Amino acid sequence: MNHVSTAARGPRYRHAADAAEPYRSITVEKLTPIIGAELGGVDIGNPSAEQMQEIHRALAENLVIFFRDQHLTPDQHLDFGRQFGELHIHPAAPTEGHPALMIIKADRDSPRANGEFWHSDVSCDEEPPLGSILYIKQCPPVGGDTLFANMYAAYDALSDRMKTYLEGLTAVHDGEEVYRGTYANLGVQDTPVYPRAVHPVIRTHPVTGRRALFVNKGFTRRILDIPADESTGILAYLFEHSANPLFQCRFRWRENSVAFWDNRCAQHRAMWDYWPATRYGNRVTIQGDRPR
Repeated sequence: MNHVSTAARGPRYRHAADAAEPYRSITVEKLTPIIGAELGGVDIGNPSAEQMQEIHRALAENLVIFFRDQHLTPDQHLDFGRQFGELHIHPAAPTEGHPALMIIKADRDSPRANGEFWHSDVSCDEEPPLGSILYIKQCPPVGGDTLFANMYAAYDALSDRMKTYLEGLTAVHDGEEVYRGTYANLGVQDTPVYPRAVHPVIRTHPVTGRRALFVNKGFTRRILDIPADESTGILAYLFEHSANPLFQCRFRWRENSVAFWDNRCAQHRAMWDYWPATRYGNRVTIQGDRPR
């Protein structure tokens, strides 16, 4: 029998996007066919109703969207987030001026930087965030990019046998290791307990109806109802699989840029390759619902 190698059958993941209706009030330039788009022609501090509708659509279609040359006040940043839902209060991070306005900062004296591992924000919450809106006000002259990965694509690229195996499994997401002591250098006192939750390994997006892989290296500790060593092996595979560059885009920051990502179907990782330079901004996060 003539066996054709997997490598000779074409790409493992084939992305065929439906033809989309043109946008009328904003411009949308894709970073890759699979994830990410830069939006133009809009001031998100004062968007029109039509622009807000198209921003909602662009987020659903691209998973992460970017805006350049924005000049937001803290209230405008918060108000833009409220256009998508109630605001989420981070369980550990420092804030300034408002409990939902998180500080994102790393400089020469920092022991760490935010998000140096692949993760979905605060997936350890019972109702993890819908999305996050990061506004960078100061960035290094080079470096400090953020990588984003499409978890629809990660799910779709799994074999049918693996999809069947993962169906119905749940996993523990725990914030203890991530948050305890993390923000001590910024004067944040630890709380007695950090969030811990159990979520499906495969979740269905409540807006698009698409299925996405929902485990991440930052927070997911164990798949339940299988032996511990089996869980370790499966999670190691899924973490490596979800970080395939095929599923990714990479965003180079400039001052006054904004990134808005959907935590329900995307993961991200921030590069701390710019020491001793400073990177500073604020993040507003939107409350989500329980993964199903």
